[in-house]
Formats: sequence, structure tokens, C-alpha cells
Amino acid sequence: MNLKAAIKYIKDVIEHKRCIPYHRYTGHVGRTGQAKEFGTTLGRWPTKSAKVVLGLLQNLEANANVKSLDADKLIITHAQVDQAQEGRRRTYRAHGRITPFCSAPCHIQLFATLKEEDVKKEANKNVVARLSKKQLARQRVHVGEK
Repeated sequence: MNLKAAIKYIKDVIEHKRCIPYHRYTGHVGRTGQAKEFGTTLGRWPTKSAKVVLGLLQNLEANANVKSLDADKLIITHAQVDQAQEGRRRTYRAHGRITPFCSAPCHIQLFATLKEEDVKKEANKNVVARLSKKQLARQRVHVGEK
């Protein structure tokens, strides 16, 4: 996806104009008509996560401007989210008990590259038909035949 298009999409998610489709963890996810463009009916508008991703995309755009790259030609080639080490705190419960109160942070990777120009494949004039082993065996001259 183009970097500018990705920023526009995330801004539309924050404004509830377009949704994020849900395919995997779909328990108790509501249906919306905005998910039709993705071929599903389940979608949400995770604004807190969208704001974080929007900040990363804007940072990616700023880094491209510093390196004097054309931001309009940048294509997001890799996006990956990994689990980070959980933050451990404690919460105090009834009857003097203590239970863990953990957070679930993540690491987000975004790679963008410049779009390469498409190069037409040269037409090969010396096209050799590839034959199977049976076809090659049929073409061979057998002993005793003319």
C-alpha cells in the first residue's frame, strides 16, 4: 500500500469513515456495512491502536523527507507486530490477596521502499518448445527403422 494512502486510511478509521476488518479474533465483534469493501461483515474502529500506527506512519514519512526521498512513491512493503515482554504490576484483592496485573505491549515494524519502475520483459524470439521424455523418445530413431 502507498504511504499516503495508508495515512489517509488510518485517518478515516479514526473518524469512523472506514473500518478495520476482523478475520481472526472475531468473537463478539459487531457487524458493519463498511466491512463490505474487504469481503467480510465484521469490523471495528480501534482508535487507540490507529493513533499509534498513524504516528509511526507520520514518522516514516518524516524520515523519508529527511533522507530526501519522494514520499509519494514510497510503498509499505513490510508490516509486522510482535509481542513484547509484559509489564508486571500487582493489584490488591479482597482478604489480603495479591494478583498480577500485567500489560501486553508490542513491537511494530514498518518497512517502506521506493516503487521501482516496471520493466517490460523482452520478447524471446528463439522460443524452444520443451518436450517431455516421452515426446523425445518418440522422436528418436530406433534401430532397424528408417
